[in-house]
Amino acid sequence: MKLNSVSPKEGYTWIRQGIWLFKQNPLGFLMLVFMYIFVAQLAVLVPVIGVFAVLLLTPTLSVGFMTACRQAIQKERIRPSVYLVALQSTPLIRKRILQLGLVYSALILTLSFSLSMLVDFELLLPLMTGDKQMTPEAISQIYLILFFGGLLYVPVAMLMWFSPVLIAWAEMSVPQALFSSAIACWSNRGAFFMYIVIWGAILIAIPLTIGSILDVLGLGQAASFIIAPLSMAGLTVMHCSFFATWKACFAEQESAKLIA
Repeated sequence: MKLNSVSPKEGYTWIRQGIWLFKQNPLGFLMLVFMYIFVAQLAVLVPVIGVFAVLLLTPTLSVGFMTACRQAIQKERIRPSVYLVALQSTPLIRKRILQLGLVYSALILTLSFSLSMLVDFELLLPLMTGDKQMTPEAISQIYLILFFGGLLYVPVAMLMWFSPVLIAWAEMSVPQALFSSAIACWSNRGAFFMYIVIWGAILIAIPLTIGSILDVLGLGQAASFIIAPLSMAGLTVMHCSFFATWKACFAEQESAKLIA
């Protein structure tokens, strides 16, 4: 396994490759993302345990989706059972991927605690539990959550970006996978910056713009019927583009190629 360094413009190429990969099996990929969202929403209804289960299995599900990307390139059928491929591997890989899930859970809980020290969640609680109107103070807290949450999540994302597949496919230990993932992201920080900026525009700025335009036209009620499918498709393509980042940052000894 060889670590590659790429130019910043590769961030745009990853997105193009994600679109190409999505086109290979759009229904299969949409099924996987819908399944994850649906099951995750059911799980979080179970206090504490449900949220912990989702966090614990996130690396496992990541390996499953990346495996589905491989299958799409090789023109194989994508099945829901692909999500279990890491758990069906050798006992050592299964143990390490679950250990990585514990690490991820601890990181997210630490991030959440740190975020609670920086913003006032009590101000937002009435908005989440009732029909309270947005106040300038609440909007300010929402922006603070987005800013500090994104800032705190950057090191977590760097550690977790490649570590699941490095464990499952390169058979690395958990510390080695976390270290290699962080180094790969840092070495290619220019490309990742462009990649994140473009996806931020696609998944946040564009839906907000469409929603604002529909509100001005008096079609606010129809916004969800237009934005939700577009966001779902965009989210799925983004997941497909994760495989492109893997292919670019790590040299794999396999014949599968991505077309830009």
